[in-house]
Amino acid sequence: MKHVDVPVLICGGGGCGLGLSILLADLGVQSLALERHAQTTDHPRAHILNTRTLEIFRQHGLADEVYRQGTPTAGMERISFRTSLGGDGPLDRRLIGNLDGYGGGALKARYEADSACRATNLPLMQLEPLLRQVAEARAPGSTRFHHELLSFEQDDTGVTSHIRDHDAGEAYTVRSRYLIGADGGKTVGRALGAQMAGPRHLRKMVNTYFAGDLSPWIDDDGVLIFYFINPDGRGQWAGGGLVKTGPTRWDRHSESWVFMRELSPDDPEEIDEVNVVTRMRELLRLPESFKPEVRKIGRWDVQGVVARQYRFGRVLLAGDAAHRHPPVSALGLNTAFGDVHNLAWKLALVLNGKAPDALLDTYEAERQPVGARVAEWALHGFRMRSLIDQSIGLAPGQAEANREAFERLYSDTPGGATARAILAEAMNIQRIGPQAHDMEIGYAYERGALVPDGSALPARDPMGGIYHPVTRPGSRLPHAVLSRDGVRVGTHDLVRPGAWTLFCNRASWRSVARAAAKKTDIEIDVVVVGARGDCQDVDGTWARLCEIGAGGAVLARPDTHIAWRSVNSPARPAQALDEAIKAVLKLAS
Repeated sequence: MKHVDVPVLICGGGGCGLGLSILLADLGVQSLALERHAQTTDHPRAHILNTRTLEIFRQHGLADEVYRQGTPTAGMERISFRTSLGGDGPLDRRLIGNLDGYGGGALKARYEADSACRATNLPLMQLEPLLRQVAEARAPGSTRFHHELLSFEQDDTGVTSHIRDHDAGEAYTVRSRYLIGADGGKTVGRALGAQMAGPRHLRKMVNTYFAGDLSPWIDDDGVLIFYFINPDGRGQWAGGGLVKTGPTRWDRHSESWVFMRELSPDDPEEIDEVNVVTRMRELLRLPESFKPEVRKIGRWDVQGVVARQYRFGRVLLAGDAAHRHPPVSALGLNTAFGDVHNLAWKLALVLNGKAPDALLDTYEAERQPVGARVAEWALHGFRMRSLIDQSIGLAPGQAEANREAFERLYSDTPGGATARAILAEAMNIQRIGPQAHDMEIGYAYERGALVPDGSALPARDPMGGIYHPVTRPGSRLPHAVLSRDGVRVGTHDLVRPGAWTLFCNRASWRSVARAAAKKTDIEIDVVVVGARGDCQDVDGTWARLCEIGAGGAVLARPDTHIAWRSVNSPARPAQALDEAIKAVLKLAS
């Protein structure tokens, strides 16, 4: 039987697994990603890539191509709630409400101040082939599709995995130091008996991917997602939703779309390739002349679960294998990229002998609370959608009463004015979905690979919209524009993959960092910000955000989270930095 040795085996060749493969390749770590399917996904599924994900992609040289293929900002500035897409009745094609989203509209200035990266929209069926291509280019032979992990066992030094090559009809084994479950929980987590906490089977989702020309009925090219509440239906999701999926046009002429339906678990309705076209026409008020080409129907259950633990010895879980939740705020795949960004540099240090295995414990310590918070958040947003139905006065199965409620909503009467005011309040709450800026970039680690400095946890917006940049250990490095040799550069651009970056305002830190790097055998770049430093503070933003005084320093990890800071110059800088790095890497003093 054929046998393969590799430091890291990744079970899963979707966005999460391919992302980890790329990050490890950039860090010089050999890995092998296995995918049981023969090809990447043929369904759009996840599509919105948020600011934090694009920061990760930018650090690893992926952002430009993702932006090139994805939705431009002008094509994803808001979501829109309507009564229907077509039709000519008095309640057809009526606007219920719009919400700015993803850094568009009134959000633009704030989002641009907080990051050099904007969000984009690139469906998974387009993103995965790109990631696969990049993974193969950076580490040839690192991905194997139509290869299935059948079973595995671990011991004190590694994991032995049993694989089936479905193309060749052969079995083989892989010996790895670590196994990463990035398979959506289908194989690795089940074999481990990983406990998933949280509710399951909340709703049944049916997403229909189709090609068709909807341009005659679209009047706003800036809308990424349309939601429809049908006056004659059973409430909000009876009308479904539409997401444009390109792949080359991202306006009303988008060549393909996803039609979304949400059903109760006990709903007997079955949607298939035959009746879905009729259902779309009925709910969206489209004529018989609309003849879409149905390409794929995907079905899945809405749940809000998170693994109680992410690490099981030499096996670790990431992405949907660790957390699965409603698509509110598009935090599923984006959180998965955050997982592997956190994990990759730690694996690299452990495998290269620069840190003990204990460093990998910090992956669970840091990412499991994030996954739990995201699942909780998405469930809040999922439940809030029903407030729109309630504010209008809709009830399941009450077609006549529901139509009367819509007529009142649009009437020029005191009751109509009150109904619209109530609806506006309910619509404002829906910002929890497309305006989750702080949820995307504001999360911080309370314990793990960091040195707490005793500072208080800053207040966070409970609605997840307003991000407050800080340099408190565990937080994401704040974005500020600096000038280096006359060229504007963001703080995140100064953090190289695999390298640590010390931001300071005195050149004396250079020799301190060199000594610490030599002792711990890690790369530390020093960025002196000041009139005579490496970079100049263009508009005073760094001075306002860095939260350090004269002689202070901030140490950013390779994943751009803050590992340690000294607000002022420590009495013994060399000792302080040396001890901090050893504490972060879990090295013996």
